[in-house]
Amino acid sequence: MKIAPSVLAADFSNLECELKDIETGGADLVHLDVMDGTFVPNISFGPPVIQSLRKVTLLPFDVHLMTYHPEYYFDSLGKIGVDMISFHQEAVIHVDRTIHDIKSRGIKAGIALNPGTSLSALELVLPLLDFVLIMSVNPGFGGQKFISYTLDKIKVLKKMMKNLNLQIPIEVDGGVSSANAVLLKDVGADILVAGSSVFGAADRKKAIDVLRS
Repeated sequence: MKIAPSVLAADFSNLECELKDIETGGADLVHLDVMDGTFVPNISFGPPVIQSLRKVTLLPFDVHLMTYHPEYYFDSLGKIGVDMISFHQEAVIHVDRTIHDIKSRGIKAGIALNPGTSLSALELVLPLLDFVLIMSVNPGFGGQKFISYTLDKIKVLKKMMKNLNLQIPIEVDGGVSSANAVLLKDVGADILVAGSSVFGAADRKKAIDVLRS
């Protein structure tokens, strides 16, 4: 099980120290939510901030584009050296093209699905993906309550992968905490995105260890 603390829940006045804290605390990835204020109501940060953060940690960067036209970001993110990019199936018309555009830059490509979006949207392109991001809250705000039917959705996705003889990591984002981490692991989640449950804890190492174990 990998843990990807979400920078959205960090102290923005002290991001360098926040990233170093989770790195020494055992985080596997850094999750970076880019919001455009249109696909989701909020605006977060963009490539200039991500470029600055790239200088202060060796952790892999997992960028989640909660935006329309995610392709507008690929050039700058590729130059920064991010490791993973997920875009929302709901925001893109040419899904196949978008996946190949990301992968052509040597970056792992993933599709994010909102809670109410059917897994059937992945049926044809699943073999092309490097990971799938399942939203367990409605995107755009931190600190939301975990949507319980996400567990059933992950089970079905795991079965889809088995039927296609695929082993693709499943990432889960939203309301992840020590209260549901074991349940998520049991149904097949591989990467847990955790915001307030890590950055809201006084001891980040302990918080990460609890989620992982």
